[in-house]
Amino acid sequence: MLIDNLKQIRYSMRAAAQRAGRNPDAIRLVAVTKYASLEQVRAVLESGLVEEAGESRVQDAEKRKTSLGNLAGRVRWRMLGHLQTNKAKKAAEVFDAIDTVDSDRLAAALDSAPLAAQKFLPVLIQVKLSSRETQSGATPEELPELLAAVARRPHLKIEGLMAIAPHLDPVESVRPYFRALRELRDRHLPGGLLSMGMSRDFELAIEEGSDMVRVGSQIFSQPSTASLEAPA
Repeated sequence: MLIDNLKQIRYSMRAAAQRAGRNPDAIRLVAVTKYASLEQVRAVLESGLVEEAGESRVQDAEKRKTSLGNLAGRVRWRMLGHLQTNKAKKAAEVFDAIDTVDSDRLAAALDSAPLAAQKFLPVLIQVKLSSRETQSGATPEELPELLAAVARRPHLKIEGLMAIAPHLDPVESVRPYFRALRELRDRHLPGGLLSMGMSRDFELAIEEGSDMVRVGSQIFSQPSTASLEAPA
């Protein structure tokens, strides 16, 4: 089941990239494992179809990596959830990249963390694209100042921007939010990665320029009829 789901997602990613005239091989898939069982995560990692995994809590990622042993080293682990400053040093130890940097205070805490095997910690700057109070991230107006501040941190490397689109119906309604993030990237961080798009809307995100999509429920849920019909 999981392998069928992964093949369907890869097929959909490729089709979306081709519709947009983009190179399908340049689009990266992050498997969001926070609601998956350890057995499911193990199967996905053993498949070789995933190169990056994402978790939202530091302690959960640490437990999973410990339980998976050497298998955990097959993928890069990315921090996808809101990160509290007091957990920054532990996060820098557990994760290979932090995708939710939303303040210079957090950047400073990450920058002061000891890095074992690498000189720089890759980070994404999270941008808040909607007015929801529960949404984390720098506003578009705050973004230039935050980018400049994080760029001054000697042990952090800004890879790009990340955002979570609001949950709207129909799903096509989220397209302007993805376009807005792409325009912010082009204006303030030319050449940087765009991490946008989740299980519900990743095809739209790819069409609008996403380089990295975060998919969880479509991997770890029952396969749809479409997935059973998709090419292997």
